[in-house]
Amino acid sequence: MSYCEQANQYIDDVLSGKIIACKWVKLACQRQKDELKNGVKGYVFDKARAERVCEFVYFIPHVKGRVKGQKVPLSGWWVFIYTTLFGWVDENVNRRYKTAYISVARKNSKSTGISPLLLYLAFADKEGGAEVYSAATTKDQAGILYRTARNMVKGCPELKNGLGLEIAGGNIEKSSAGSIYQTDTNSTIQALSRDQGGNLDGLDIHGAGIDELHAHKTRDVWDVCETATSARTQPLIIAITTAGFNLSGICYEQETYVKKILNKTVQDDSYFGIIFTLDEEDLQDKERLFTDEKLWQKANPNYGLSVNPEDIKRKALKASQMSSAQSNFLTKHLNVWVNADSAWLDMIKWDKCKAELEITDYTDWDAYLAVDLASKNDIACIAILLKKENQYRLFVDSFINEEAAEYNQNSQYYGWVQDGYMIETDGNVTDYAVIEEHIMEYMEILSVREVIFDPWQAAYISQNLMRSGVNVIDYRQTVQLMSEPMKELGALIQSGKIKHDGNPCTTWQFSNVVAHVDAKENIFPRKEQPQNKIDAAVATIMALGRASLNENNKIDNVSDLIDFG
Repeated sequence: MSYCEQANQYIDDVLSGKIIACKWVKLACQRQKDELKNGVKGYVFDKARAERVCEFVYFIPHVKGRVKGQKVPLSGWWVFIYTTLFGWVDENVNRRYKTAYISVARKNSKSTGISPLLLYLAFADKEGGAEVYSAATTKDQAGILYRTARNMVKGCPELKNGLGLEIAGGNIEKSSAGSIYQTDTNSTIQALSRDQGGNLDGLDIHGAGIDELHAHKTRDVWDVCETATSARTQPLIIAITTAGFNLSGICYEQETYVKKILNKTVQDDSYFGIIFTLDEEDLQDKERLFTDEKLWQKANPNYGLSVNPEDIKRKALKASQMSSAQSNFLTKHLNVWVNADSAWLDMIKWDKCKAELEITDYTDWDAYLAVDLASKNDIACIAILLKKENQYRLFVDSFINEEAAEYNQNSQYYGWVQDGYMIETDGNVTDYAVIEEHIMEYMEILSVREVIFDPWQAAYISQNLMRSGVNVIDYRQTVQLMSEPMKELGALIQSGKIKHDGNPCTTWQFSNVVAHVDAKENIFPRKEQPQNKIDAAVATIMALGRASLNENNKIDNVSDLIDFG
């Protein structure tokens, strides 16, 4: 059976259910099947090129574990990835795919699968002066793919001599220094990291393997690799990663983009993506997460090969008994994104509250606008909570100043502004006048009962609004006033009685909330890291606090609860 036939067999087995797979793997397979059948404008599938890369990878013996020194048949999922990535070409026989995102749980031979591709891109792709990099944020991480590639060259004299390869420097086994180079074409492979010092600009990248993208705290390395390919006709950037915790980082941004491609909400013929993880419904049954091997296989395509079932069973048992071990098990072994060990919300429940909403459909609902201004140098939010009987609708406007949107370490701010999920104000501080204008616009179109501020933050803007006839309510962000509405909001999300519009900036802020519990079992919203913003959630809690108080007719003003001395 040829490699292309093996890839097609893998596709059929996934789509028929013979191979247990999640939604995103099925969609990736369906995408390739549909495109092979219907074609892709401007491209053809070149079976010979697809076969060639697989033959190259198989030619290189393994350099790790029990099969070190042996040539091992390629796994079906890797054959699918290789043939899909390298088979599609345009009329000039240049590759279709310029970017690949592969997300899979740990111990699924990520470095063994990607390192041969770096060798292929550098030395077998007929690209003169090819610059290929193993890229990561740290030297140690960048060195993993590079050292694997170097050991493959060392361990395969036929490869080394046949391609005329040399290894310069970095003779120490665990060193990532030096390079692999080919004198005839002046092509090289090197490790590249942000912490190595020097300027990362000026590169002319033909290929890059970006390892563990989830660990990248900034988008610097990704952007350097992506922008340094413009002079090449068929560059390829491959990100290989496991899920992580940073929902505002570059990795989650790319994963979200891949899902849009696979869902056909975005068409990008240059981007390949596949995500081995669990389905949403799998996460509902916590017991199955730690006992059902069929679920584990979805995230571990090498289950029973490089992934030891007994090892997964041991770790699953530990996670089922120790809540502190659950997040690591979910991210590393089930490839599920988790925000924080002590996160307040079940984000699966939050996602189920997403709906197609238009704020103008709720003009007759009671509206409570709560404003969290925080610092002028950071996010400010208006939570628009709409209430009718026991149903709620939530919209949040998040504001960021121009400078913070462009230079903040949160890599998604700029994209959210461009996509309309954040509102940018000019300059290097958030313009409160813009926030005031938005509030007055809502006064025109909604049945606004109250506009709610923490008086510590908002003396100037609240006075302006009162002069305009707005019913401004002070609401101090104290444990006594935040605990009950925070609990109530959690219950509304759990029951699905509140719906939101799915704004990803709002979702990110809600996912950052950690519930701090005091000795009296009061809870209060906190964040684990300064960059984990929660302003949208804080404003929503304030709005719900006022909405609930008015419903119960307990008091007319929260200030009645406060002893000002």
